[in-house]
Amino acid sequence: MAKTKYRFNRRSLKYEKLKVTLKDRIVKFFSIIATGMVFSAIVMLITYNFFESPSEKILKRENEQYKLQYKILNGRINQISKVLSDIQNRDDNIYRVIFEADPIPKTVREAGYGGVDRYAKLEGYDNSQIITETTKKIDKIARQLYIQSNSFDRVFKMAKSKAEMLSCIPAIQPVSKNHSRLASGFGMRMHPIYKTLRMHTGVDFAAPRGTPIYATGKGVVIKVKYSGGYGKEIVIDHGYGYKTVYAHLSKYNVRRGQKVKRGQIIGYVGSTGLSIGSHVHYEVRKNDKPINPVHFFFKDLTPAEYEKVIEISSKVNQALS
Repeated sequence: MAKTKYRFNRRSLKYEKLKVTLKDRIVKFFSIIATGMVFSAIVMLITYNFFESPSEKILKRENEQYKLQYKILNGRINQISKVLSDIQNRDDNIYRVIFEADPIPKTVREAGYGGVDRYAKLEGYDNSQIITETTKKIDKIARQLYIQSNSFDRVFKMAKSKAEMLSCIPAIQPVSKNHSRLASGFGMRMHPIYKTLRMHTGVDFAAPRGTPIYATGKGVVIKVKYSGGYGKEIVIDHGYGYKTVYAHLSKYNVRRGQKVKRGQIIGYVGSTGLSIGSHVHYEVRKNDKPINPVHFFFKDLTPAEYEKVIEISSKVNQALS
């Protein structure tokens, strides 16, 4: 096609050669550019709003995979939390009970972690909530694990000293079961002298005068003296809050400040003080509060013998002192 263009002149009825000026060329050039830009903008707008690029598809798949992994991670975190909760429950209600330690308060176990701005850097993203919640759960578990680890360290130390504690806690009868009988138990009993119901803070073992009396646990003798109604009395401090009292003795076999072991002879049965017969009045005190001694005869009695002791000690009768 020829580059020269003609225009028909209706007046002269002739074709005249069309002259194109520089201005016309510039206007035409920019009109073409503008039309192209408008068309490109429309195409790009449609493409970005209704079609995804390959890179966008890849990123979208990655984001969906990340969301799925966060859900799986949260599920595993919840399972770990349940296991940790079970460990905490056993720690408070089994391990610490065995070693007579107080449980860890719930307020300590569930204490907050960090400040209010700790998670501020995680805000401002499309998935900020799931990221923040996951991070909070992990931080909470980390703190609870730290507290639980310290608790187990403490329990381990208590376990190491358990053998020492068991050797100290009263665990046998103060007189041989072959040479004595349980005459009166712990609780309200008739006083042999005053003939009124009074609190009997120990148990009475009737036995012949001179029958050996044994320390019921390892400890230190803190009292060896005549104590009015108790007559000749011995008190042993076993540690761990436990003390034992042996009253109405005829003779001492230890001195104040002396260390004794379980089964060691500390004195002999008598009837000194307010007593109506040869016997030993035996008490167990925890933190200076009298408790029923029959619960501490488990080491040298069979189950049948222990049941018999429980039955006899529960009867309301007259004490011997």
